[in-house]
Amino acid sequence: MSQVETEIREQPDVLARLLREGRSRAEEIAAKIRERAPRYVVIAARGSSDNAARYAQYLFGAHNRLAVSLATPSLYTVYGAGPSLAGALVVGVSQSGRSPDIVAVLEAGRRDGALTLAITNEPESNLARAAEHVLPLGAGPERAVAATKTYSASLGALAMLSAALEASAARWEELGRLPASLQAALEGNQALDDTVARYRYAEQFVVVGRGFNYSTAFEVALKMKETSYLVAEPYSPADLLHGPVAMIDRGFPALVIAASGRVLPDLAALMGTLAERHAELVAISDDAGILARARVGLRLPGGTPEWLSPLVAVLPGQLFAVALARTRGLDPDSPRGLSKVTETL
Repeated sequence: MSQVETEIREQPDVLARLLREGRSRAEEIAAKIRERAPRYVVIAARGSSDNAARYAQYLFGAHNRLAVSLATPSLYTVYGAGPSLAGALVVGVSQSGRSPDIVAVLEAGRRDGALTLAITNEPESNLARAAEHVLPLGAGPERAVAATKTYSASLGALAMLSAALEASAARWEELGRLPASLQAALEGNQALDDTVARYRYAEQFVVVGRGFNYSTAFEVALKMKETSYLVAEPYSPADLLHGPVAMIDRGFPALVIAASGRVLPDLAALMGTLAERHAELVAISDDAGILARARVGLRLPGGTPEWLSPLVAVLPGQLFAVALARTRGLDPDSPRGLSKVTETL
């Protein structure tokens, strides 16, 4: 078993440990946020962490009525002319906490008097030192280049912070059931190599998600790019239909992330449009009707609340990407030209 697949399978335990050991810290940070009452949130991140930030845009917007924007780090590091962050909650999300551009945004936030928070797997990192508050992921060492367990832990940390801000016992109960849901998703998607072999020579994919799982579309597409070197483009249904759908014709592979929730009818309608164009449909879903319409169906366990579904839905996507790399004769643990820590300005 590859290192990345081993780490994918650690995710239920990682989330259980984060919930057990990180709740009190999340609640302390939430109390500080309520005291300062920021007007909006700015999140600085790159790569998989940037996809976690996309989740936060829906999470904090829907449950905490906080507008979330994604930072533009090069404004601070290259142009030296970033916007004022006064009155914001500035969050840096980074597995390693070492990328200078993410650190620079938090440093700018502190200079502007903003409340700053680091969410990182390395609580002694430069990012953690730059922040006023730190929420450690506690995922343990992640040796594979492609981030998996630190991504889901980042989502979990953001979900915990949102629940703590709302002071909702019901949401904490839903979080408590999450590790079992992750384990069920793993057990329901075993031995995918033969299933994905039909895509061994694919050169492109579109990956579609909406709402909370817009982030999942970006993350699954990234994993496919990193490990299989194909062109995988993430879209929402609305963005795909505003032009790019023209490239879809017979046999074009499309992976649709369709977890139950408010956006499920939109995704079902999109699948109809893609089927009319004779696309090759892959679906990640807990809906029997959706799975029946797909050439390849990756099953999700039922009963996961929509706001937590990205933590579950990403797992079959990760397993799909790893299996695809193997069937193409590639080593998913050693993506060409990549290193575990990328430091950018």
